Amino acid sequence: MKLRELSNYFTEIAQIASRTEITQKLAELFGKATPHEAQIIANLSQGSLRPPYEGTQFNIAERSMKKILAELLDISPEAITALARQEGDLGKIAAQGTWQGSASLTVIELYDALTALEEIVGTGSQDERAVALKKLLHQVSPAEAGLIIRIVLGKLRLGFSDMTLIDALSWMLVGDKSVRTKIEHAFNICADIGHIAYVARHDGIEGLEKITIVVGIPIRPAAAERLPTAADIIEKLGFCMAQPKLDGFRLQIHIDKTKKQPKLHFFSRNLLDMSSMFPDLVAVLEALPVKTCIMEGEAIVFDEATGSFTPFQETVKRKRKHDIESVAEELPIKLFLFDILYLDGESQLNREHHTRYAALKELLAHTDRSKIELIEERPMETAAQLEAYFYETVGEGLEGLVVKRDKAHYQPGKRNFNWIKLKRQETGSLEDTLDLVVLGYWSGKGKRASFGIGAFLAGVYNPKHDAFETICKIGTGLTDAEWIELKKSCDKLAVAEQPHNVVCPKDLKPDVWVIPEIVVLVRADEITLSPVHTAGKTAHTLGYALRFPRFMGYRLDKSALQATTVAEVKTLQQQQKKN
Repeated sequence: MKLRELSNYFTEIAQIASRTEITQKLAELFGKATPHEAQIIANLSQGSLRPPYEGTQFNIAERSMKKILAELLDISPEAITALARQEGDLGKIAAQGTWQGSASLTVIELYDALTALEEIVGTGSQDERAVALKKLLHQVSPAEAGLIIRIVLGKLRLGFSDMTLIDALSWMLVGDKSVRTKIEHAFNICADIGHIAYVARHDGIEGLEKITIVVGIPIRPAAAERLPTAADIIEKLGFCMAQPKLDGFRLQIHIDKTKKQPKLHFFSRNLLDMSSMFPDLVAVLEALPVKTCIMEGEAIVFDEATGSFTPFQETVKRKRKHDIESVAEELPIKLFLFDILYLDGESQLNREHHTRYAALKELLAHTDRSKIELIEERPMETAAQLEAYFYETVGEGLEGLVVKRDKAHYQPGKRNFNWIKLKRQETGSLEDTLDLVVLGYWSGKGKRASFGIGAFLAGVYNPKHDAFETICKIGTGLTDAEWIELKKSCDKLAVAEQPHNVVCPKDLKPDVWVIPEIVVLVRADEITLSPVHTAGKTAHTLGYALRFPRFMGYRLDKSALQATTVAEVKTLQQQQKKN
């Protein structure tokens, strides 16, 4: 497939508002691609060369790109800067060029060229990358150059996620969404959408059904539902097991000792490789008596002297690229393991919770417990027992409990009542915090005029439509420094037009639109019905809104697709009414 054809498809898709039409257009595109091209296209459509856990890093800053583009268009860098302020997108500026590309690259040639660009490192690499990129851009048309520039700057966002790609692969295979569940299951246990696209195109449904767990490729984590009281949980589950809910980094640890050099990966909740953050855990994990293993746990800074956990804000300081050893010494981490998903070549997903926990306990029986620990678990039969344990954990400064169905299998990528959160109540009738996505912001007034931001628009995720729907406008809870920090983060993701995957009423449009990536923790007094906000709104029902929402912090461990969903908001509102 020629790059020109792919560029035309992406340009067309970027103008489509209907998710169904986007899905069908993607299915048509995949149908024309070879398996290898389908793999590349799936990743490129999400703005990267490879899956998120491997990462894509070109190390070309926007300032350098402006210089490259100025030479390409034969105008001054100052003129490019002025156009960038006007257009808000260097790719769009490139697409307006008039030069003639000398050749039309194929999709695979583009992939090879971008891979080679990414591999340029060392002394003088910045100038070498600039020369290589200019040569590549000269080869293609202005529209194709615009696409390449967006990819290199990490700003190609077509307004859909992996879930839309899964629907598109189903349409490609059978002409509708009827095999979506099978494709999603394959993706849940092997979270590499490019690989899923390759197998779908090469081997069809039969190939997808044969996909198994691969150590080194993350499994999409299971998630917990919410219920407000111990009595509600016992009524729902009956006999169950309760574990303390820790406020740390949820990690999925992959161990592979089948080769000469052992390999360890630490994947975050949003499937990013965080291995560099935890050098102090490597030795004790490598010492475990396993050949291959995938476990889940919560990493948290733990004060051995006082026997207490530190706030998440302290743990998150581990999220840095440089001088991690000194930070590790200053903030010693402890890993509390709570599940095992794979052990010595065998999947544990279809084994019951108590069996998996017993296997994990046996694995850790003779392990140094100074760095890793098996999370405590207690059996619960009555609401009184569960409530007493809940207050015990809250008294220790923890958030509450995660209560688990004892006979449940592990269901990757699913949020259901196999796991239920029981969290401490605070003031207000809404008993839990929400993880919301920043969708845009308004310029400040009064004192905040100097910040350039005075309030921001937040939304929740609707998996059914693969879209973000508005739920509140937030103007409280941030310090002056936090307002300035938020604006900087938003401006990196700012776009000139409303993203296609954001559903917002006309009367609520912010001054600056932001690509939905920043996840924030928000508390509110209650969830109300709203004629304005679009969260959960249909032709026959009102939407949901938050009363007195306030910013509580960032959720750096979550992606936008892991934010609070419309269904969760509906459940919380029903629980609120019940209370």
